[in-house]
Amino acid sequence: MPVMTEPKLIAGNANKPLAQSIARRMSMHRGMSVNLVDTRVERFNDAEIFVEVYENVRGEDMYIIQPTSNPANDNLMELLIMTDALKRSSADRITAVIPYFGYARQDRRTKARTPISAKLVANLLTEAGVDRILTLDLHAAQIQGFFDIPVDNLYASPVFALDILHNFKGQLEDVMVVSPDVGGVARARELAKRITAPLAIVDKRREKAGEVAGMTVIGDVTGKKCIIVDDICDTAGTLCKAAEVLMEAGATEVHAYITHGVLSGPAVERVKKSVMKTLVITDSIDQPEPVKAAGNIRIVPTAPMFAQAILNTWSGTSVSSLFETDTLVPIYEGLYTAG
Repeated sequence: MPVMTEPKLIAGNANKPLAQSIARRMSMHRGMSVNLVDTRVERFNDAEIFVEVYENVRGEDMYIIQPTSNPANDNLMELLIMTDALKRSSADRITAVIPYFGYARQDRRTKARTPISAKLVANLLTEAGVDRILTLDLHAAQIQGFFDIPVDNLYASPVFALDILHNFKGQLEDVMVVSPDVGGVARARELAKRITAPLAIVDKRREKAGEVAGMTVIGDVTGKKCIIVDDICDTAGTLCKAAEVLMEAGATEVHAYITHGVLSGPAVERVKKSVMKTLVITDSIDQPEPVKAAGNIRIVPTAPMFAQAILNTWSGTSVSSLFETDTLVPIYEGLYTAG
């Protein structure tokens, strides 16, 4: 088997800026230029996807950087077709780097005669020839078990902890982490532990699917700077309502830290008009200009973490070390001053 000298990156159209940022960070880590493999990913007139790789990838360790965000079906097909192109070009190992794993919310059957689409997507990726998955904050951790190949699920909470320690320096005694629902308590508790903050919960009551009948705050948030933490913000309706409930309960400020800013439909306008002081999201999804222009939405980078994770995967060293805030401090040096 040929010796794999360097990892090679290739990107679809879903999030080119993130792919380029990962390549730049890897160049800094390696002390040598890391570029994206020259590739043509285009569509025929009937929207059929075509991929052509212009460089030799035989025997190489390939990393396809492609979130399956909106349009989810197009981006998923791009990922599958790029995988097939690399497999047929004799790439040695193919890792799908999926910063946002689409269809993750369909991880179980909630009613009769419904699909488990997350499992279907796992099957598609495996059958296409993906050897390993590298992703960020899966909506449900058990999705890792849908794959018969290794899955590395990174977490945004260490990066969020760095951001909070930096931006709330000297105010941490007033900070309280809030879970927007009972199901997100484990995620919120994890972040609260990292920044040594108390935890509160917003309990939602639903009369029917998609409609929240009422919310109750569990915990005393009086005089606190509340930080809502969750993995996905879609239409932002529930998030903005939770912020209002917290302010009514006595919070002085409400901020939100959400890993994946799906931000569909009226989400951006809702956030801009909401009582939230800031909504912090990662760059796992490439955001349009209206999001970037919103005064109370801020984007934190994941490229340093993904770059190190790719290098650790390639070299056979620990990826779980990136779960620790202390490990990320030198990786994010120059961006954050913690403490």
